[in-house]
Amino acid sequence: MAFSGIVPILGSFYPPLKFYRDKQALFLSVAIVSLVFIGWDIFAVLRGHWYFMPGGAGNIWIVGLPLEEALFFVVIPFSYIFIWESLKFIRRGKKS
Repeated sequence: MAFSGIVPILGSFYPPLKFYRDKQALFLSVAIVSLVFIGWDIFAVLRGHWYFMPGGAGNIWIVGLPLEEALFFVVIPFSYIFIWESLKFIRRGKKS
């Protein structure tokens, strides 16, 4: 997950890409996906549909979820949006 997040975060600062031109849309997109799926995970854990082994999931827990699980639903949507915007940028460059 670190690789999935570090490369897009570093690449998002490439000035011609202008990845952060609409920060509100980026934030809302990541927030909506994160809230839905983190909520889903919390619900599933509370209902006993699945669980995370305390010894195998790290030491930091948030609302019954390991930190890594919660971060997954932030990092991966951010990465997908970065990939989408990067592909649009590349495509615009090829049309010129």
